[in-house]
Amino acid sequence: MNNAELNEFLEKYGQMFRPNPWHGIKTWDDESKRVLNAYIEITPNDRVKYEVHKESGYLMVDRPQKFSNIIPQLYGLIPRTYSDKKSADFAESETGRTGIVGDLDPIDICVLTEKNIKQGDILVNCVPIGGFRMLDGGEIDDKIIAVLKDDAMFGHITDVDQVPTAVLEELKHYFLTYKEIPVKEGEAKVEITDLYGAEDAMKVINLGIEDYNEKYVK
Repeated sequence: MNNAELNEFLEKYGQMFRPNPWHGIKTWDDESKRVLNAYIEITPNDRVKYEVHKESGYLMVDRPQKFSNIIPQLYGLIPRTYSDKKSADFAESETGRTGIVGDLDPIDICVLTEKNIKQGDILVNCVPIGGFRMLDGGEIDDKIIAVLKDDAMFGHITDVDQVPTAVLEELKHYFLTYKEIPVKEGEAKVEITDLYGAEDAMKVINLGIEDYNEKYVK
């Protein structure tokens, strides 16, 4: 099923059945491809890490947090994206490293908002402004940073360099520590190689769409 056929199917049957948020939701909310649809898995109120069950689209418990790490902002995935060869090749070109592979997951996204949104398993409209280039054991695991569309505090921001440093440092600390710590001997360390702006964020998203299409769109 190609993209046109999938869109036609969703328009015809989308109101009858709940679509899988990874495969059944459009990446972009508008024709200008400026506003993303983001599926939110966890919120700052969650002490359990939830993750979408890829086969069914239902939200499942990934793991209870072993430490006091709480995601500072909304966190989830970008529909119809996938981290594979094109995404990994771009990371290699930007870092100068070799041997990087995709993590074979949808691209993660963190959405900045001043609202206390307590409900996960929702869709939000947001605008990408940058991202963290993150490596997890040699796998690319980018974290796109976006702002909630029309948010009172963050909605005017167009690039990550306009975000207060304290907000970015809080996010960075979470992503570097939210997995099992301390790192066991012999395990690869999670690292953030750099923070990039809106232009590179768009490149990462579009490459993730290309990787997705090569994997899932026939």
